[in-house]
Amino acid sequence: MAETLDILAVGETMVMVSPTGGGRLDGSSTFVLQPGGAESNVAAHLGRLGHKAGWASILGEDPLGDLILDSLTADGVDIRNVARDARHPTAVYFKDPTVVSTSVYYYRSGSAASHMSVDDLSRWVASTPKLVHLSGITPALSESCLRLSKAIVHDRPFGKALISFDINHRERLWNGDAATELLALARASDIVFVGRDEAENVWGTKDAESIKELIPEPSYLIVKDGSHEAVSFTPSGVFREPARAVDVVDVVGAGDGFAAGWLSGLMHDRSEPVRLRMGHGVASRVVQSPTDSADLPPAAQLAQEASNLTAPLRT
Repeated sequence: MAETLDILAVGETMVMVSPTGGGRLDGSSTFVLQPGGAESNVAAHLGRLGHKAGWASILGEDPLGDLILDSLTADGVDIRNVARDARHPTAVYFKDPTVVSTSVYYYRSGSAASHMSVDDLSRWVASTPKLVHLSGITPALSESCLRLSKAIVHDRPFGKALISFDINHRERLWNGDAATELLALARASDIVFVGRDEAENVWGTKDAESIKELIPEPSYLIVKDGSHEAVSFTPSGVFREPARAVDVVDVVGAGDGFAAGWLSGLMHDRSEPVRLRMGHGVASRVVQSPTDSADLPPAAQLAQEASNLTAPLRT
């Protein structure tokens, strides 16, 4: 009998092409190939932390798909729910970092993962995860991926598994009404992660409190305010935790790191202050790396580190 998973992350993973040594996206740089995808980032972080994390998706039958599977397997991610597609390719994206910001160029139209559908659920539910994590990227990939996302969140095919949803709004990917679709998915989820700035762009909210007014249903709503703070609305109160001051190399992937740290704290039943600090702990390590990956300690060590920090504000 297959081992039950702590978490199953669902979504597309691409091969990320990144310049090395502080280079730019040009002919004078050398590059490294690594997996890059919001949901598999969360699974990989949790795998490194020692959790039983799985990832569900579709990859092309190509060397890029092989690279992704090899890397995630090395991170301890269960890949039993990954299918291969000989007709459609694994997607690719390129990063062009500067000292001010990082530009990202996607090549994912018609990818294998964009053909995920509700039909895939019959294979995935057998892994009986305790929590299912997805993001607002998947419903933007195609109509079949939108229907899949709605089925996971609204129909609850995974039974009692908690649903964790990261808004992860990607304007360039959407053809439909992103604001309406993302809001409906968020309101039907148990745990929601959202950036204060992205919520303002999508819904016109101004602060964490106005986001909570818009999305009151989830048991946990975590609002990330960049390098300032994270605010968590929970059944036991509202908590605020300032972000950590670190030397930033690349901010891409910070939100996935935060989600993984927070979810790790939830799985080990840590207090809400510790969960927020664990989120910041993983995110701070990710932003100091030129990739979406980072060296992480075992979850118990991360939690101890978080417990030793100054208590956050509670309102």
